[in-house]
Amino acid sequence: MKLTGKIVLLVAGLALAACTNPGRFGNDAGGGAGGGGIGSGAIVPGSANDPTSTAYFNQTVGDRVLFAVDQSDVTAEGQAVLNGQATWLLSNTDFTAVIEGHADEQGTREYNVALGARRANAVREYLISRGVAGNRLRTVSYGKERPIEICSNEACYAKNRRAVTVLAGGLSG
Repeated sequence: MKLTGKIVLLVAGLALAACTNPGRFGNDAGGGAGGGGIGSGAIVPGSANDPTSTAYFNQTVGDRVLFAVDQSDVTAEGQAVLNGQATWLLSNTDFTAVIEGHADEQGTREYNVALGARRANAVREYLISRGVAGNRLRTVSYGKERPIEICSNEACYAKNRRAVTVLAGGLSG
């Protein structure tokens, strides 16, 4: 019984100690120390709330634009995403990017590789027109070889008709 009593006292002591800092979760209850934690809105380097991170670029700015069937023209929605990408790239000059061109599974492999290349080049040229240095941008076409959806309906095909900006660099510093 003595061991059990000691364990109960230890658990009770730990439970009370855990309650000594009511503001530790960033809700400012108690107004004391404990601010600056993850819940307080602090920027965690490399996370999606860090404006200089690739996670922020991918999730907040957007890393992809979609295209219509057999088209490589950047749509108005695509331009909005690319404007954000250009602004981010101009602010984060230690990053380079590879722009991947993709197509849906309809058509021949050769046709889709060429279409993916046109899409990637359209994105590259748009970013260059917004001030991003061309030597920071490279293109590659995967055609229909790397689908994100495997299907036989338009909803899936639409997701595969895309250009994706993949960041590289920015690891030093």
